[in-house]
Amino acid sequence: MRKCSPLRRAALLVFLILLIGVRAQGAAAPDKLIGVHSARVMSQSLPWVAEEAGLFKKYNLDFHLVFISSSSIVTAALLGGDAEMTLTGGIGNVRAYVHGSTDVVFVGAVKNMLTHSIVGGANIKRPEDLKSKRIGVSRIGGNSHYFTIQALRRFNLEPGRDFVFIQTGGEPEAIAALIGGGIDAAAVTAPADAQGIAHGYRYVLYGPDLKIPYSATAFVTKRSVIAKRPQVISQFMRVMAEASKLMHTDREFIYKVLGKYLRLTDRKILESSYNTEIKALEPRLVIKMDSLQAILDEIAPTDARAKKVKPQELVDNRYVDDMEKGGFFDQLWAKK
Repeated sequence: MRKCSPLRRAALLVFLILLIGVRAQGAAAPDKLIGVHSARVMSQSLPWVAEEAGLFKKYNLDFHLVFISSSSIVTAALLGGDAEMTLTGGIGNVRAYVHGSTDVVFVGAVKNMLTHSIVGGANIKRPEDLKSKRIGVSRIGGNSHYFTIQALRRFNLEPGRDFVFIQTGGEPEAIAALIGGGIDAAAVTAPADAQGIAHGYRYVLYGPDLKIPYSATAFVTKRSVIAKRPQVISQFMRVMAEASKLMHTDREFIYKVLGKYLRLTDRKILESSYNTEIKALEPRLVIKMDSLQAILDEIAPTDARAKKVKPQELVDNRYVDDMEKGGFFDQLWAKK
């Protein structure tokens, strides 16, 4: 047998070390990231879309999503270190910032306006007919609560004086309470509104037409998390950007995802929900300052500190800006 020279053996050893290194790098364990969301609705479904499309695997992320039905509790979980990324309404995060928890930061948005509607029985034909009625909202202080107050003030209706709120805990629960007679009307978004219509209820007020600015669904993390894991958050935001592209361009796939996670089989409800909600979703995850200012304005009457906070202070645009300026969005949206 022919013996290898020392030089050849050394070269072979270097090659094997490099090969092992390449394989080890390729087999690197995915980065773990814990996320929390606050509502089972279409605007908070991008992580579902990403999971079903295999996008987390593509970006080597091990992402776990937990559901907590309250924006304020989601914020508490973030501040307490139980999660590193949240997808939720802005109220809990803005309130926490105003109270001094300036570590919270918005890094992207899915929806910068409220698209709730109020659905009720045949005896409630106009918003004015809601006088002395019980209106179901997911949570006091949440998006549906704020929407109802702002929308009905346009008809000179005030909570407490003209109607009362009933907390249901979520939108599916609100529709169940409506059907069961526990409430007279419900403030809900798609697809819950379409489910109510399918059960014979009607729109008392169609909210999307009002275009009320509000940080309805946003990605919120902590500045300290970004400082420790900037690349992981960057990868996550790119996953969400790709999921957003699918949301806006592949409705059949989205129907399958929503049907699976929301347990919906009625195509008419899925179509109605998609057609209503998609118009309000941000294709490139842009945060609009007026949506955050609306929350600051809501808080200001009871906490003067909100008047001193500018919406720009709440935002870190580095990831969205990087995808925009670096051409990632253009390349992504150029693909069929």
